[in-house]
Amino acid sequence: MKKKFNIAVVGLGQVGLYLLNELKNKRKNLELITGKKINVVAISAKNIKKKRKFKINKKIFFSNPLDIFKKTKVDILFEAIGLSNGISKKVVEAALKNKIHVITPNKALISKHGDLLAKLAEQNKVNLQFEASVAGGIPILKSIKEGLASNKISKVYGILNGTTNYILSEMENTNESFERVLKKAQKLGYAEPGNPKLDLNGFDAFAKVRILSALAFNNKISKHKCIMEGIENIDLKDIKIANQLNLRIKLLGISEIINNQLFETVHPCMVSNNSYIGNVSGVMNAVITQGKPVGESILQGEGAGPGPTSSSLLSDLVSILRGNSNNPFGTPSSLRKKLKPFNSNNYTNSLYLRFEVKDKSGVLSMITNRLAKYNISIKRIIQTPDKLNKKATIVIITHKTSEINSKNCLSIFKKNKNILKFPTLIRLYN
Repeated sequence: MKKKFNIAVVGLGQVGLYLLNELKNKRKNLELITGKKINVVAISAKNIKKKRKFKINKKIFFSNPLDIFKKTKVDILFEAIGLSNGISKKVVEAALKNKIHVITPNKALISKHGDLLAKLAEQNKVNLQFEASVAGGIPILKSIKEGLASNKISKVYGILNGTTNYILSEMENTNESFERVLKKAQKLGYAEPGNPKLDLNGFDAFAKVRILSALAFNNKISKHKCIMEGIENIDLKDIKIANQLNLRIKLLGISEIINNQLFETVHPCMVSNNSYIGNVSGVMNAVITQGKPVGESILQGEGAGPGPTSSSLLSDLVSILRGNSNNPFGTPSSLRKKLKPFNSNNYTNSLYLRFEVKDKSGVLSMITNRLAKYNISIKRIIQTPDKLNKKATIVIITHKTSEINSKNCLSIFKKNKNILKFPTLIRLYN
């Protein structure tokens, strides 16, 4: 049995640098719990001269990570570049083909190329570990792959993005606008300082949903188009109205099997203030699985940042050092199936609809008539006039209706002179 493992760390951003420091500080502890010695023999990043929080060993620095395989003997490679294609994919493919174990927190890469990379890992009898790609420090992937392996899982859902959860929680707590809270999140390092778009538009959470689906339902990573909405259009006004209704807005990622078909979605939801998910606040993530015979399982913890991410990366390292070899998605690639997509037009929810209108007689009846035309029945109406500006806010809570009904109905309001802006739609979580 191998006693010494050579390690390469590729990508020295926040996560890669923090990991490198953890490998140095926890070296003795890792040896104690695994009986194996580790040695970092190669590191790589774009710029050797960049100022960094922790000191790096320039003697083992490679500006081109692909040179590592030609010049150094490596057993385990950490990929922390974070791209879905390009150099991230090339490095991981090269490592696997060279029979090197790979550990990565890169959800964009795994959600796009996970099937191909898993097959490569299996062919070369090495591990491809990506626990840190979903929900940071929460060991959700290991739970599905190992702890819940004998269960038939029917649904996985939860709060999968710490940035959006922080923004929604902070807007509620401080009564500050989306823009102001976003700036605060960027200062604190919870949101990308340059372009936080992939967090805000739901893409980050959706990549994680696709990974969770593949593990939970033993299916190939789905490629079909689904509902993906972020929080950019959530107004402070919506958060205040939700509070009046004893509800709270959360960005949820949902994956479930409906009539033997796969349904995946990410969108803002109104959930009860009294529910478990409604009380997961700040940068916290929470993942809930439903299966038989176990019932409902919940895991909660910090989902972002270099600390929680490194915790999962080191957990994967421990697994490899202990000799635990496994198929990347739990089931061998040859046995993973392709599930048909559930038609999202048939997805049903109660809806929260907010209309900003001219304060004129007949406007409310025009709206309710249009809703009735599309079989959307009304549960509750809240009307708040703004006499000074001759405007009004109309909030309608509907009974359950299908996605196609709401889409067709709302499209009518685009060209109505009495509707001042396109209606805000938020689904009520069933």
